[in-house]
Amino acid sequence: MAALGRVIIEAIVHHYGRDEVLRRLAHPFWFQSFGAVMGMDWHSSGITTSVLGALKRGLSPIEHELGIYVCGGKGAHSRKTPAELASIGDRIGIDAAPLAHASRLVAKVDSAAVQDGYDLYLHGFIVTREARWCVVQQGMSEARREARRYHWLSEQLEGFLDSPHSAIEGRNRGAIVNLADKRAARNRQVGIDLVNAGPDKTIEVLRRFRDDGNTARNLDLFEAAGAVAPEPPLPHLQLPAHHDVRASDVMLKRLHGTLAAAADRGPKDFVELLMTPGVGARTVASLAFVAEVLHGTPSRFTDPARFSLAHGGKDGHPFPVPLEVYDRTIRVLKDAVDKAKLGNADRLAAIERLDEQARALERVARGPSFDEFVAQERRHSGDYGGRTVFDHVR
Repeated sequence: MAALGRVIIEAIVHHYGRDEVLRRLAHPFWFQSFGAVMGMDWHSSGITTSVLGALKRGLSPIEHELGIYVCGGKGAHSRKTPAELASIGDRIGIDAAPLAHASRLVAKVDSAAVQDGYDLYLHGFIVTREARWCVVQQGMSEARREARRYHWLSEQLEGFLDSPHSAIEGRNRGAIVNLADKRAARNRQVGIDLVNAGPDKTIEVLRRFRDDGNTARNLDLFEAAGAVAPEPPLPHLQLPAHHDVRASDVMLKRLHGTLAAAADRGPKDFVELLMTPGVGARTVASLAFVAEVLHGTPSRFTDPARFSLAHGGKDGHPFPVPLEVYDRTIRVLKDAVDKAKLGNADRLAAIERLDEQARALERVARGPSFDEFVAQERRHSGDYGGRTVFDHVR
């Protein structure tokens, strides 16, 4: 995952620049698809930990060349973020104090101002040499056995208490208090007024509620119901509890487009590549999924489960990770990126055309049913070096 994550990020920087990497990581559907194409369990909360860990490990050797730095992590590693940012600031000559302040404030907002029953345990801070950043945090509800992910992006961020998140993703259940929402400005002001008035005022208010038992009086402290029109609904990333990948989790026309593009463009664009021993149609198919992660627009990632069909999942769903295909995908993509750095972008351009062709073909392409495709991958798993975390021998 570290190797594939590194080369995908390198390709994005080459094509679109560092800022685009931050935008992608701040997009919850792309983030989930990115983890799935790397072979992580497609719906698991562990995608967040694994993706950030893989990027931190994979990008570390080339962070100065790339100009992207990954800080923080899970548990105790999250608390080291300010020190890591200070070290980066000293090395590349940027003022790290505002970055450390942002890191602490983002963590405080999602743990205190957003009260939703999820306890933060992971904080990832990704920063570029231009001091632009994104944050990916995750909280866990032990009672529900569910995770919730919080995404932030410094681009166009006007403040930390004015609906600052680029996304908060998780099941919308139970009472949620979000004092970081722009519609909660009066709520925050009431809180400040109570603090400034001293403890007597707060105790008086609480005693009044206790004595008359009329909870409706709470409304006096908040905006009248319906005073502000709610924002239009956005698509939400709500992943099911089942571990297996099902046909309902995948947009079949997109899958057929990807497979058709691999069959159609592979022989045309990868003549030299296909002469390389071991690289064949299965590797080109995986590259087609990777190409979409590289070049796809946000609307392409509404079914992140589909990207698990590139390299399977470490838990065996939808099929064991085909290690030999995985290694070839990394080798091909790394070779393309290395050549592009030297001015020869033909290989990277060929991979981009795979994505273009997939989008063009999905309107007309036909292919196997989802179940047939997965069954075929399972049948050939041994041929591709298929492994799961439960396997001790191949």
